[in-house]
Amino acid sequence: FYAFPHALIILVAALALADARLYEAAESLRASSARIFFTITLPSVKYGLMSAAFVVFTLAITDFGAPKVVGGDYDVLATDIYNKVVGQQNFAMGATISTLLLIPAGVAFVLDRIVQRRQMAQVTADITPLGPKPHSPLVQTAIFIFCLLLAVFVLSIYGIVIVGAFTRYWPYDLSLTIRHFTRFYVAGAHHSAGALLILWNSVKMATITASVGTIVVFCNAYLVEKTRRLNWARSVLYLLSIMPLAVPGMVLGLSYIFAFNDPRNPFNFLYGTMGIMAISTIFHYYTVPFLTATTALKQMDPEFEAIGESLEAPFYRTFWRVTVPMALPAVIAIATYFFLNALVTISALVFLFVPGKEVAALAAMLLDDAGESAQAMALSLLILVTGLVARGLFSLLTRGVKQRTQAWTQR
Repeated sequence: FYAFPHALIILVAALALADARLYEAAESLRASSARIFFTITLPSVKYGLMSAAFVVFTLAITDFGAPKVVGGDYDVLATDIYNKVVGQQNFAMGATISTLLLIPAGVAFVLDRIVQRRQMAQVTADITPLGPKPHSPLVQTAIFIFCLLLAVFVLSIYGIVIVGAFTRYWPYDLSLTIRHFTRFYVAGAHHSAGALLILWNSVKMATITASVGTIVVFCNAYLVEKTRRLNWARSVLYLLSIMPLAVPGMVLGLSYIFAFNDPRNPFNFLYGTMGIMAISTIFHYYTVPFLTATTALKQMDPEFEAIGESLEAPFYRTFWRVTVPMALPAVIAIATYFFLNALVTISALVFLFVPGKEVAALAAMLLDDAGESAQAMALSLLILVTGLVARGLFSLLTRGVKQRTQAWTQR
């Protein structure tokens, strides 16, 4: 369930690249639907399937939240790192297991990059996009039932969280109450302000992450895509920008302990603050926003910079008055990605928080670990509502920006 959206997006993108001409030729030769599926559809999306498999593998092997909450006694590498570091204070063994976790994640990352390059090589200018076609009523009904069952399954998970948040003692006493939203005890601190105090910590951290991360990512992407000097430096910068995708959150959090907890480090003052959690989250989710920004910048004509140079305009003026306004939808998408992921991330922050600075997702895990399932559900519900509200606000902002700055592209 956790990896379902990632795999779905990859497969939808792969299917969108299918060439309609192949299907038309197969239908004209009266090939059966099964033969078309196995001889045309599967070969055309094989790289997408492989990429989805690698992504799901990486997410599954590096995930910490789900194994910690529902895994029970079943040990995985991510939870073993947590047990060694937090439970036994054995940082050396935690670092050793982190290295083992980094190896399969890194291999899957390299293979996924190779597959993605081959996938893009299939796209040509002559391709005819394949659109949806009507099928027989029986097939349409079967597809509808399948999608309906899948939707019911997904919604039932959210439904259990909603019901559990308002019950007195899940799942034994199902009488309704709102006390789980007003007062609880987590991570050694009693929070009389209830869940809203913890949620506010998450919103602050997510806002810092989105603001700083968007600026850093977009400026970095601009240097990689739009500068014309020091090609070797641009290549190194690009490589460093996609590497965080291969680093599991647990490994990242443990490395931050070793780096920032050292008194000799001039940035030691960041340890135990909201700043180090924001920095860790930015680095953890850096690659996808970076690729989003580079894609948006690649779509812009390089002549904009050439015209700016011919008019003797400094590069920062061209950047601020031309590049940024044209890329605003991508900038908002980057901010949205950072904000929403900062709301729900756990793995990289589990080693970095201090009592009083817990974020909501982490507090929900700690509450469930302490047996307070109903309070964990209440906090999870607040995270869900906050994420939906933020997503709606970002969507409205994107629509307004497109109407004001992108109207010329619709002509």
